Amino acid sequence: MSTTDTIAAIATPPGEGGVGIVRISGSNVWKIADEIFQTLPALSGVEGVKPSTKEGGTFVFGKIVDSAGKEIDEGLCLIFRAPKSYTGENTVEIQGHGGSVVLKKILRRALEAGARMAEPGEFTKRAFLNGKMDLVQAEAVADLIHARSDRAAQAALEQLEGSLSGQFNTLYDQFVDIAADLETTLDFAEDELPDEVFPMLGKKLDESFQCLENLLSTWDEGRLLREGARVVIMGRPNAGKSTLFNALLGSDRAIVTEFAGTTRDVIEEGLVLEGIPLRILDTAGLREAECEIEREGIRRAREHSAAADIAVYLIDSSAPVSAEDVEHLAKLKPEKTVVVLNKSDVQISGFEFQVSSFNPVETSLIDRTGLDEIKRAIAAKLEAGVDLYTPPHAVISERHRNLLEQARMELEQAREQLTGLEDEGVALAAEHLRSALESLGQVTGRVYHDELLDNVFSRFCIGK
Repeated sequence: MSTTDTIAAIATPPGEGGVGIVRISGSNVWKIADEIFQTLPALSGVEGVKPSTKEGGTFVFGKIVDSAGKEIDEGLCLIFRAPKSYTGENTVEIQGHGGSVVLKKILRRALEAGARMAEPGEFTKRAFLNGKMDLVQAEAVADLIHARSDRAAQAALEQLEGSLSGQFNTLYDQFVDIAADLETTLDFAEDELPDEVFPMLGKKLDESFQCLENLLSTWDEGRLLREGARVVIMGRPNAGKSTLFNALLGSDRAIVTEFAGTTRDVIEEGLVLEGIPLRILDTAGLREAECEIEREGIRRAREHSAAADIAVYLIDSSAPVSAEDVEHLAKLKPEKTVVVLNKSDVQISGFEFQVSSFNPVETSLIDRTGLDEIKRAIAAKLEAGVDLYTPPHAVISERHRNLLEQARMELEQAREQLTGLEDEGVALAAEHLRSALESLGQVTGRVYHDELLDNVFSRFCIGK
């Protein structure tokens, strides 16, 4: 994509609304704005003032017109002069009435006047290329837009403000210093260097390596905040899975009947628990089924349970624990499983749950007793990777993790080479450090190529 031409896109979500925005940015923005926007005196003060004559940080009131001068809509034209704009370029934002028809007509008019349609993430890409933000901050924009909980939004905002970028930059600078010191030793004969040089470099490398490990440790929390934890409700037919699903959501999302096998497919809904977005999945009851449709539902239930972050396994305590329940539990990991003994209101006399690796929660979902205990048990399992009670903070993404893993591998190789003092080992250590810096530089964009930028910004919406 070119970074010199003028781009335009609708910057507000589709659908009806009080206000809709078309953003235009680039070198030809003033010509386009003057052509499609005619000012009126009501708010602007003077009729006929051209947007191109206004100072940055101001706006004009007027009407948007087609090529024949016919009015399309009336609204505001906000003026942003470089570099004080989102993209760092000259930019206008035309605010009209919300609605897909009107906004599409305004956008079409801007394109006719000389702009081209912006590609996904192109406004933010230009902000990066113009030094308004680095890649980590750019990704935070998308995270903030897609945040599904207050905690996720706060973490994204902290990342946008540069907290995570600062940590990456500090780490990068530390390894640059180490690499520079190591490169310097290559200019000296081995017997010319003090004995403490390589141990000192090894110590500095170890200290910086620990900072890298600390960043990597935030990945689990980042994954949960961005993607949500997958919580699969499973168990034998009529154990109360759909009842629990509805109770967690607070609505009758799944059909509940007294007939076994009512749920045939996987039903998924979102829920926020302790600031972590959850993807709750209700699945078909586990049993040997004759119906082909039900068998497919059971196959999907097993498939989703294998990929779950948390499994909630329901057992009907109005009957003895079945051999099938014990068999299914044997395939689950206790640290990722919440066992629920449902129907405690009609629990049989002498009921026993003797699978010692699980600590079950007793409940009667028909009258909602024990529901809070189930939520607390799920939250406790999530705490294994996330401290839910610390303040929200910026955390790494999957892209950051992959690059940090590459850097860690190179740094481990560099550390091994420094255990020997031969010239060849030092040269190899320096080469591994260069490779590590290449990976670390791609995190924030200190080092970048077109494929990296395309990968990052293609995930954005077009108007951002």
